[in-house]
Amino acid sequence: MQRRPGKLSAAEKAAEKAQAQSVSLRRVGALFTGDRGKLAVVVAIIVASSVISMASPFLLREVIDVALPHANLTLLVWLVLGMVAVAAVTSVLGVLQTWISTAVGQRIMHRLRTEVFSHLQRQSMAFFTRTRTGEVQSRITNDIGGMESVVTSTATSIAANLTTVVATAVAMAALSWQLSLVSLVVLPPAIYLTRRVARMRRAITAERQRELADLNVTIEEGLSISGVQLSKTMGTSAALIDRFTSSSRRLIDLELRSELAGRWRMASMSVVFAAIPAVIYLAAGLPGSRLTIGTLVAFTALQSSLFRPLMGLFNVGVTVTASMALFGRIFEYLDLPIDIREPAKPVRLSRPAGHLRLENVSFRYADSPADAVAEVDLDVPAGTSLALVGETGSGKSTLAGLIARLHDPTAGRVMIDGVDLRDIALADLAGIVGVVSQETYLLHTTVRENLRYAKPDATDAEIVDAARAAQVHDLIMSLPDGYDTVVGSRGHRFSGGEKQRIAIARTLLRDPKILVLDEATSALDTETERAVQRAFDRLTEGRTTITIAHRLSTVRDADQIVVLDHGHVAEAGQHETLISGGGRYAALAVA
Repeated sequence: MQRRPGKLSAAEKAAEKAQAQSVSLRRVGALFTGDRGKLAVVVAIIVASSVISMASPFLLREVIDVALPHANLTLLVWLVLGMVAVAAVTSVLGVLQTWISTAVGQRIMHRLRTEVFSHLQRQSMAFFTRTRTGEVQSRITNDIGGMESVVTSTATSIAANLTTVVATAVAMAALSWQLSLVSLVVLPPAIYLTRRVARMRRAITAERQRELADLNVTIEEGLSISGVQLSKTMGTSAALIDRFTSSSRRLIDLELRSELAGRWRMASMSVVFAAIPAVIYLAAGLPGSRLTIGTLVAFTALQSSLFRPLMGLFNVGVTVTASMALFGRIFEYLDLPIDIREPAKPVRLSRPAGHLRLENVSFRYADSPADAVAEVDLDVPAGTSLALVGETGSGKSTLAGLIARLHDPTAGRVMIDGVDLRDIALADLAGIVGVVSQETYLLHTTVRENLRYAKPDATDAEIVDAARAAQVHDLIMSLPDGYDTVVGSRGHRFSGGEKQRIAIARTLLRDPKILVLDEATSALDTETERAVQRAFDRLTEGRTTITIAHRLSTVRDADQIVVLDHGHVAEAGQHETLISGGGRYAALAVA
């Protein structure tokens, strides 16, 4: 049976579960390494606040047993002022503790988000082609967002509640150790119920995050420009709505299960805690009891206040256990190996000439039974042009990806001016090799910022010069706000040829020495192609150019033409030579 689009397979769920289980508390604790000094200050504030707050029940006992019975107004005033002072001091300390702990937590969240984003930026194209649309966004937003309460408040919550519990227990023992023993009856059922809830919450949390990822996938696929266009033309809007509704309904069920798992525990514990004061009153009324009214009131007040921090400690345990599923999903991304690595000691090409050479280059995609490119040798002198032609699947775009270092060859090497691409810093390589592909991606911002994306420090004059060279300046000036016109999602307000010319202007701003044109005009009509080709003629002046094309009319003037067949070089030469040879190139020309 075919699984519903966007759903994880059983193997994927098992792998995710194993990842969540493998997350250690030590690794989570390592997130706080740089902020341990601030956390120590927070813990000190919490301890001080807890100790100070313990004065209240003793002040209350003195009010009931001494000040009121003896009508000692002076003592009563001082005791009341002491109770107010305790409340004021603990409140101020609480605000200070919240400020420091929240700032620490938010910095950790910021660091975690940027680390995940940066790490994913270094992933190869293979990762993004095999990852579901919307999955990455879901993990960075939903999963890290779900971890926020754990990261920002867990350490302080543990310290605050633990300190309060210990201080309260000490105060209770000081008032009456016999009654303190009676109060311990609550601990065994509380621990048992907490462990059960923690296991339930962890499983539910993992399932909920997967469902949120599915919901993100549906939103990304169904509400993007291309997705909406596809659903309208295919008549699948109703099916998409049903898919979204089903996913949202499952989220309701998961949220209810998660909440109820904690509520019935809280209800059970409330009953147990409510029974303890009754038992204490009973014990106080037994023959031989010497408890004063003040001690009894102070003790029951302490015992009642013990409920909140004790349940807080148990809740922290539940939250941390459940959040391991979230940490597992994030650490899974952080643990991804980087296929395209920065060189340890990069070679700097101060004035690259653009001489491109491929020596015995082979490349195989992951899980592919055969090489996409096999034993390719090419030599493209600086300033010359190379055309790659061949049937679909012959390896043309794979070679283009190797030249731009979107992949690293599994054998052989790709060199610029005699330097292996793997020895050139990625940022430097991006400045040397420019790519214009059939699929032009424009950002949802102004035309000016889309062009400046290639060169952030470009002046307005440079932007206009590049647009004129790409023959798109007049088009831009005809827009409502000229260069400040927002292009819309993925530039859908422009035609294919217009987007291509904007892409050419963007590439001109970078001024690369090697230019890769990956079937950049294959989707254009003849008239538009001629307009774009004129822009290409300006773009390719003085550059080493690699052109990939199906239409042989666009490559006939290349200095050398290479015909690829199933990843191998079938033949090479110039247009006239290859036509007269009657080989594969001639067959493609006839076709």
